[in-house]
Amino acid sequence: MKARVYVMLKSGVLDPQGEAIRHALGTLGFDEVDGVRQGKVIDLDLADGTDPARIDEMCEKLLANTVIESYRVELL
Repeated sequence: MKARVYVMLKSGVLDPQGEAIRHALGTLGFDEVDGVRQGKVIDLDLADGTDPARIDEMCEKLLANTVIESYRVELL
């Protein structure tokens, strides 16, 4: 079983890395970019039959800082 976890900063939380990317894109001539939010993607290889609720537990305990980040799980 495979799962992909997308972790992003919650809206309203400042994203300095996203702002640096937006600025760099503008410097390279991509002036149409008004904003960038960056995050991370985590691919998990899990034992067959793993309860999907376990993935949420992993996210809540380690993979995402749920105070400032949200996450979404996609089973592959």
